[in-house]
Amino acid sequence: MIGFLGLGTTLAFLDLAVKNQIEAQEPGEFPRELAGTKGKIKLYRNHNAGFSFGVLKDNRELVETVQLSALSAAAGAWAWMQGKRGNLLEKLAFTLFLAGGASNFYDRKKRGYVVDYFSIQWKSLKKVVFNLGDMFIFLGSALLVISQAAEIFKKN
Repeated sequence: MIGFLGLGTTLAFLDLAVKNQIEAQEPGEFPRELAGTKGKIKLYRNHNAGFSFGVLKDNRELVETVQLSALSAAAGAWAWMQGKRGNLLEKLAFTLFLAGGASNFYDRKKRGYVVDYFSIQWKSLKKVVFNLGDMFIFLGSALLVISQAAEIFKKN
């Protein structure tokens, strides 16, 4: 349990630290290429008060309530799983989901918006600006789908 808790806490703090670094810079410094990526990643300083793509940005209370509900459900599932042997992929999936969700929720409560700061310069992804928390949520969700698909495949 401590291993997953430590991992999740570290990842959440990493995302928050990067958000603080981005916010400390002048807005005129963005967008710009991330050094060492040969233009494949651009840095931004975007503020998102809603869900992805600004959905419901004018209804902060609803956004926070839905986000807190999802975090609470995931935290309950995560805590329940810690007492079980095995299920490492699911435990990792929920840890990643919670790390990203907690980071974004804290950011939203503290600032009133979530800081999004990078974009992958490839096909339609060029139009989307993420933060590490978003990546953790996506990766955790993908791992959960993979683990559930593997369970179904194993039973059949």
